[in-house]
Amino acid sequence: MTREEKEIIVNELSEKFANTNYFYITDASTMSVASINQFRRLCFDRGLEYKVYKNTLIQKALDTLDADTAALEDVLKGASGILFSTESGNAPAKLLKDFRKKGNTLPLLKGAYIDAGLYIGDEQLDALTKIKSKDELIGDVISLLQSPAKNVISALQSSGGKLAGILKTLSEKE
Repeated sequence: MTREEKEIIVNELSEKFANTNYFYITDASTMSVASINQFRRLCFDRGLEYKVYKNTLIQKALDTLDADTAALEDVLKGASGILFSTESGNAPAKLLKDFRKKGNTLPLLKGAYIDAGLYIGDEQLDALTKIKSKDELIGDVISLLQSPAKNVISALQSSGGKLAGILKTLSEKE
């Protein structure tokens, strides 16, 4: 690979890192070709992108980010693949968990970058699956904001019915 080709790849990867808030670095070095193809198919079906890059190129691209990614650079050993997600930070983690449920032990999670937060090591996978997406958080906030209003409205409606019943009873007595 020539220097120009490497430069092009680093620029493309840097742009991808800058435009993507969620990416996972994985290790799939000992996976069979059939398993890798199955994994790539699953990624494609879920709208995720999986590519394998040289560690030095990944490191150069990470250096262009404004965030502190020194911890991710420490995990760049062996073969590294990157899972990109544009929709949510937990989608790649759920994909890895689902793929492992089918009897696969790989790919291993080396590290993840979620909205400038770093998660290092495969043991972080459970925590990453529980991260809520932006849409889920907005839905939670809306439901929390609506809950008190619904309680007030239902209380007013039920009180109105009681009040009408009391007035009807009083008018019938006279």
